[in-house]
Order: sequence, then structure tokens, then C-alpha cells
Amino acid sequence: MMKNDWIIDVLMDLKKFSARNKLNHLAEHLDDTILVATTELALPVETKRRLIGEYEQTGQYAGRAFTGDNA
Repeated sequence: MMKNDWIIDVLMDLKKFSARNKLNHLAEHLDDTILVATTELALPVETKRRLIGEYEQTGQYAGRAFTGDNA
């Protein structure tokens, strides 16, 4: 089982709420979101790093942006 699979449960609850309240477009988009989340959670960490870029979100440049060096 995936470590962060709780997010799938949250998205499913949102989808059910949307469907019950006739928010059909939201429910359809949540289907897509659930598919994307499931796919991403199943990917190995190294693949995720390649997909988002090592220096964009997970690497050294993101850390500097939050510390104010680039402000």
C-alpha cells in the first residue's frame, strides 16, 4: 500500500459529494485528478524527480527561494 494513499480517499469523498450535489463538472474533473494522483503515487521517487526537475521543486534552487537569497 502507498504511504500517501490517504489523498485518494479524500479525492473520492470530494467526488461523491460533488455527484450528490449535482456538481457534475467537478465530479468529472475529480475522476481525472484521482487518476493522476494514483499514477503519481505509484511512481518511484527518482522518476518523480525527473518529471518535475531536480532543480525546480526538489533541488537546491527551491530551497534558496524560500530563504530569501533570490528575493
